[in-house]
Order: sequence, then C-alpha cells, then structure tokens
Amino acid sequence: MISYAIVDIKGMQFKLIQNKYVYVPRISIKKEEKIFLDKVSLFVVDEKKIFIGTPYLKNIIVHIKILEHLKGKKIIIFKKKRRKGYKKKNGFRSLLSKIQVISFVEKNKKNGT
Repeated sequence: MISYAIVDIKGMQFKLIQNKYVYVPRISIKKEEKIFLDKVSLFVVDEKKIFIGTPYLKNIIVHIKILEHLKGKKIIIFKKKRRKGYKKKNGFRSLLSKIQVISFVEKNKKNGT
C-alpha cells in the first residue's frame, strides 16, 4: 500500500511518504518533537484513490517527527565586472530541518480529532 501526500510547508510543496524522511526549510520546533501538518493539498492511496483539496483537504492531516536541524550545502555567489576590477564573492547556507513522516491521520467528524 503506497500512499503519499503533497503538503504545503512554509509556502513550498513537498511529497511526503510514510516512514521516509525529507529536508524542509527550518521549522522552529525542538528536535525529536512530533507535530501535525494540516495543509494537505493532495492525498493518494494505492494509486487508485486520489483526494484533491481546494485548496486543502479538511479531513486528512500528516503526523511528522522532527529528527534534526542542520545547514544545507554552501551556495557560492560570485559577481564580476570585466575590465573594472570589481569582484565580489559571497556564500550562503540555507537552514533546514530533517523530518520523518509517522502517519497519515484521517480526522473523525464525530470527535473533531
């Protein structure tokens, strides 16, 4: 049973698969903490059942665990103007969080969780 969800995290969309991990922009929550993501725009079960949100699904949330916080690979920015003697070198490392998908949870309409 392959199921996955497309989730909006900090304005970017990520494909989350159960028991897999993914690197996302830094989430300001402590390491080893578990949270729920409710901005699910697409949910697929067995490649036959597809749920599409407009813009988000209201009855499906994703339970994730934050494994660690780290910095991404260094990106070098180099600017130069020929024959002017102008050179500028700059670097940038993005702040990332490594998350693991624990489960996809369907909200119960009776108790609201």
